[in-house]
Amino acid sequence: MSSTSTATARVVMLGGDGIGPEVAAGARAVLEAASSRFDLGIEFDDALIGGAAIDATGLALPPATLELCRQADAVFLGAVGGPKGSDPKAAERPELGLLALRAELGVFANLRPVTPLPAIRDASPIKPERLEGVDLMVVRELTGGMYFGEKVESDTAARDVCDYTRDEVARVTRVAGDLARKRRGRVTSADKANVLATSRLWRQTVTEVMADEYADVTLEHILVDAAAMFLLQRPADFDVILTENLFGDILTDEASVLAGSMGLLPSASVGDGRASLYEPIHGSAPDIAGKGVANPYGAMLSAAMLLRHALGHERAAAAVEDAVERCVANGVRTADLVSGADKVFSTVEVTEQVERMIVSGNE
Repeated sequence: MSSTSTATARVVMLGGDGIGPEVAAGARAVLEAASSRFDLGIEFDDALIGGAAIDATGLALPPATLELCRQADAVFLGAVGGPKGSDPKAAERPELGLLALRAELGVFANLRPVTPLPAIRDASPIKPERLEGVDLMVVRELTGGMYFGEKVESDTAARDVCDYTRDEVARVTRVAGDLARKRRGRVTSADKANVLATSRLWRQTVTEVMADEYADVTLEHILVDAAAMFLLQRPADFDVILTENLFGDILTDEASVLAGSMGLLPSASVGDGRASLYEPIHGSAPDIAGKGVANPYGAMLSAAMLLRHALGHERAAAAVEDAVERCVANGVRTADLVSGADKVFSTVEVTEQVERMIVSGNE
């Protein structure tokens, strides 16, 4: 989309469940601040998804929500899930709304950057010297694999089928290749090709696509269990990590340890359709919902990704990221980032501080 300010951009806000509405409010505040400062003309629609949608309509993804999302330039999601949707055999569960939304929007590649902020390296259990120079991007295939395969379940047996086609693997490989060209020119593909047939197809396809279309990018293959180990032993060696749906879900949660808190990490889900989807990688955290202590930084950084990838506003995205980094460095931190007797800021207080910095242009 053009980065000019003449056209109105429509963003659908899906608060969802648990702390989702709280962090989504933080994301909306920084989007509004950026829109005001850079004259972006962003307009918002609010809609239901997940447990909140089940309570109101009986459906985790109501048709009205889906239609709004299809017509939007971007969709922001807070979180879905919670105790009320914990029955795995229920016909409608909050998580099914998110899976259906990803499939309906055709967002097949999930981008999850991990760049530990220097000011809070002590929040990570990893030795500070191992965090030096860490700047990686995980590209997770999002609409295939075991999460979307055939499922058979009874009281005595169950089966989850992992399916991938060559086309599914090829298209997400191109996303990783394009990103690597803009970064440091390296792609590490994580699979389990020594055991799984889908991983052997994955490895073969990634090799062919990279050789044919990205000869200027360095490719290495690694088994996913080794990748999990090396993420903690030598994380700075990674540039772009490409992997399938289940492996990507696990590896990115592990990678959150590098940043010091899962509450800091953003994500973008992109594809061939009009709308892309942005959300922090944390869950709905029902145990702290409504207490005003949720970390909104991951949601704000997801909003920055929305500005960059969906709307093409690089300056606005950088302003949000800069404001977040400066606030963290200045000690504006929620409980998950605080040690000792440092002041603990509420979700609303963090939002106000970041919003003020964006509007003032104090970069």
